[in-house]
Amino acid sequence: MGYACPVCSDPQADAGHLANHLAFTAMLGDDDHEAWLDEHVPKWSEMGEAELADAASDRVEETEFPQLFEDTAGGLESGTSDPPTERSGALFDDAGGEHGRGAGHDHGGHHHGSGGHDPSRGGAVDTSGPIDDEAAAVLEEAREMTRRMHESGESADGGGSETEGDTGTDAGGDDAGR
Repeated sequence: MGYACPVCSDPQADAGHLANHLAFTAMLGDDDHEAWLDEHVPKWSEMGEAELADAASDRVEETEFPQLFEDTAGGLESGTSDPPTERSGALFDDAGGEHGRGAGHDHGGHHHGSGGHDPSRGGAVDTSGPIDDEAAAVLEEAREMTRRMHESGESADGGGSETEGDTGTDAGGDDAGR
């Protein structure tokens, strides 16, 4: 069960996701989402997530969806009986491949080894065609950040810290790796 957004029909896993979807979309400038909130939950901008979730879900009918949702933020509901490994990615468990849960994606010519992606390959971005200078700069910055992260052994949760000399420039002040 979940909720379909009353404005755009996007599926939402629960009342908390519905509230966040409505509020963030409205705050990012979508007039239709803002108008719906203004009409149905007049003081929505003054509410917290739980309060907005209660108010919005009272006005939207629950809908049956196939298992498509990831448990990424925990949500408002506590005490769910299924562990995350039973919920997250269940739709893709039988997709094959060597990685198990949630891996139902096309490999597009890359393979996952125990060491993860090779940061020098450029990740999953297709750079075979022409790209503008701004996109090239963004990609290079991302590659450099990834390289530094791998060199410092920084964990995915951001446990590392920047140290002197780890600023993305070499001793001469030039951008590193460019």
